[in-house]
Amino acid sequence: MITIREMDISDYQPVIELWGQTDNLSLRDADSEQNIAAYLERNPALSFVALDSDTIVGAVLVGTDGRRGYLQHLAVDDRYRGQRIGQGLVDQSIRALAELGISKTHLFVLNENHSAKGFYDKLGWYPRNEITMYSFNSSDNLNV
Repeated sequence: MITIREMDISDYQPVIELWGQTDNLSLRDADSEQNIAAYLERNPALSFVALDSDTIVGAVLVGTDGRRGYLQHLAVDDRYRGQRIGQGLVDQSIRALAELGISKTHLFVLNENHSAKGFYDKLGWYPRNEITMYSFNSSDNLNV
């Protein structure tokens, strides 16, 4: 039986391994244990893991800027896909954000990640074609 609980920094190693094994999920230096710990501290009770007994088989990183929610790094172990675990993680995240009064959530999907696009389409998410994402990097590290 799959259970979902809040992510804790003690989950970092199995979660980063799951993210690293997930096709088209981009990891950067910003995903270090120290940075994820700070993210979880700034966004308490918003990120979740799915477990089969004690084994993490799914994870999602979620935060807010106080106006909008941001869903990041949703991943489910390949062997567990098709069991609605991803949907459960998304639903739990949306409920947690709603409890904070956040009713709109954004996410980013790499252009070549067609399976993720299909997944989010099925859940009722929609692409925003009227905006362009810009980024600025103030460090010398191009992998942040």
